[in-house]
Order: sequence, then structure tokens, then C-alpha cells
Amino acid sequence: MDMDRPLAAERVSVGRPKPVTLITGASSGIGVELARIFAENGHEVVLAARRIPELTTVAESIRVAGHPTPHVLPVDLARADATDWIARELAARNLEPSFLVNNAGYGLLGQAHMLDRADQLAMIDLNCRTLTDLSLRFIDSLARHRGGILNVASISGFIPGPGMSVYNASKAFVISFSVGLRRELQPKGVRVTALCPGPVPTEFQARAGILDVHYPRGFDRPAEDVARDGYKGLMRNRAVVVPGLHNKLVPWLPRFLPRNILASLVYGRLRRWEDA
Repeated sequence: MDMDRPLAAERVSVGRPKPVTLITGASSGIGVELARIFAENGHEVVLAARRIPELTTVAESIRVAGHPTPHVLPVDLARADATDWIARELAARNLEPSFLVNNAGYGLLGQAHMLDRADQLAMIDLNCRTLTDLSLRFIDSLARHRGGILNVASISGFIPGPGMSVYNASKAFVISFSVGLRRELQPKGVRVTALCPGPVPTEFQARAGILDVHYPRGFDRPAEDVARDGYKGLMRNRAVVVPGLHNKLVPWLPRFLPRNILASLVYGRLRRWEDA
């Protein structure tokens, strides 16, 4: 893929830009379900992710379901120039975001000092830098359409995570950034919601290196349910959405347990995954 030039197909150069919902990480898991739910609710969606075959399959499934054919942007969101390329490509197609869904991200299991440093820095770039760049880049068009931003975080962002220290910290950034940006953008009529799911059976676990996945009963949720809760929360202008009754307890834990005790409890769980 040549990210230095816009894709040849779908180029449009006349008329007012068409409002779309831009969804990153839309080739699997929660991203796929978010794309389907936005499409079901009348949004024309733009799917951005690295894997072209998977993106094409998702786009076709949405078209077959009777919704407008999604626009496909094959892009490696971890690249430093990815957001510039996305902006150029949208402009070339005469599209502008009315809603933005920052779903792309990944985690890594292991002690930070033992994991590859470059991999962890790349994770910060994707989970935090790319998300922030896209959130700030399209504020004008989001405000024109009185739309919003859905940033996918995690309940991991509420607690320390030895064994996944950098990942948990990156999701803490997403939550804090989203809540702060929400307040700043209120005068513009732009909604901002942080979606904080617990465990969701997706490709995330394999990518993170979690091979023996056994979650405490009641904490895991299907990707479709998580996506639907996130969509509803954004449309209802909620600051933070935590799907699942059990998961709603997690944000309260730091109020009742010292962080060093929480860290030990979390590490005990993650060590079992490491040793699996």
C-alpha cells in the first residue's frame, strides 16, 4: 500500500463534504461490531485498519445487510504519517467525520523491563498518540455536525497493571484525556465518551500473548454487547461507559483499596497468564 498517494477509487471533488463515521481498528473484534451498529443506525462508515481482506469482508457484510457500502481505508495506524494519510484520503473522497471512533489499540503481557522496548513504545504511539491526533484533527468537522468521539479504553485504565504496566497506563491516559476533552468541547456541541470494557473474547488476547484465558465469572462480555453499550452511551452523551455489572465495580476499587494492594492482586492474576 502506497500511503503517499490517495487511493484511486472513490475520488470525489465537488459539493459539500459528506459526513461519515470514521472507525479505526475496524477489521476485528469490537471495531467490527461498532461498524455494524453505527451502520444499523444510519451512519455511513469509514473503516480504517491494516488488514485489507478483513476490512473488505466487514464492508461487504454491512452492504449485504442493506446499509450504505462502507468506505475502506487500508492503513497501518501505528505509522507516524497514518493520520496525515487518513486526512488526505478523506479529503480526496470529499468526506469529513461527523463521528470518530478510536478503537485501534493493543496490549502486551509481561514485565515491562523484559518486554521489547520498541514494541511497548509502538503500543503507546497507537493507543495514545494516534488516538489523540485523530481526536484533535477533526474537531471542526465534528462540531459542524454536532457529532462526537468514542474512545475505546478499558477497565484496566482504572487500576495499576503490573504484568501489563504500559498497557494499563495507556488506557488510563485514554480515560483522562477523554473526560477532559469532553468538558472542553461542550461549548462546541461535541460529545466525547470513553468506552471501558472488561475482558472481551477477541484477537486482543492472542496479540497480547495471553494464551490461557480464564476470566472471573461475570466479567467477560461479547464484543457486540460492548459495542452496543458504547454506541448508546455516546448518543446519550455519557462521559464514561463501563459495560457489565461486575465491571462497574472496578472503577471504585482504588477508593477502597490502596494501590499497592491492588497492584499485587492484579499481578497475581496476570502472572498466571504469563506462566500458562
